Amino acid sequence: MLTEARSIRIKGRSFLAVVLTPDLPFEDWLVRLDDLAARSAGFFLGRPVVLDVSDLSLDRAALKAMVAALGGRGVRVMGIEGARPSQLDASMPPGMVGGRPAADVEMPAADAQAHAQTPGKAQPAEVREVVAPVARAALSSLVLHEPVRSGQSIVFPEGDVTVIGSIASGAEVIAGGSIHVYGALRGRVLAGSIGNSAARIFCRKLEAELLAIDGIYKTADDLPAELRGQAAQLWLENDAIMASRLT
Repeated sequence: MLTEARSIRIKGRSFLAVVLTPDLPFEDWLVRLDDLAARSAGFFLGRPVVLDVSDLSLDRAALKAMVAALGGRGVRVMGIEGARPSQLDASMPPGMVGGRPAADVEMPAADAQAHAQTPGKAQPAEVREVVAPVARAALSSLVLHEPVRSGQSIVFPEGDVTVIGSIASGAEVIAGGSIHVYGALRGRVLAGSIGNSAARIFCRKLEAELLAIDGIYKTADDLPAELRGQAAQLWLENDAIMASRLT
């Protein structure tokens, strides 16, 4: 008896992934990663993560130990970039090529407050578009007429994002341009995500967990105390995030 052949539907999707780029010694890099996780709870929760080892000289055992160490911290690696085929086996995440770079995600070091609250540019993570982002439109701006709830992630690399409401703790907005929040900013916002250093962040009430402009980051602990709970704007100047009150 012949059965009717059925086609297999294969769809293309694109997601925004966090790309971790470790440096050696790996133990020291893990200390910085742990500090990031402690200062921005949930940053890696549910995110696709790619491990970039292009600049590291590792054997298979060291690479496997690296993936295991990240897994023990709840960081699930979906793919490895820059690894040789001989370094990978069936028990490892697959090798990946062809990621399209976006803005680096440079996290502030533990002693950032001791350096006039100026984050460095040699920290462990970057955001890279590896496969179309979650929200895409043929417009230069996106207006959200409802608050962004905890657990939501809005990605709009084409331009500015305006939120008519608040961004809840645990929520995230990523924009290629500036971000305007006509309410409380309690979650995470990443402006200028594809390399726009002129992007800015505006909000009615600054209580953010994490802020970024063109890959330069500040966590909640790095924000000036006098700006918390205030209407504020943030911009990039000489590779440092500057902030002032809005009057």
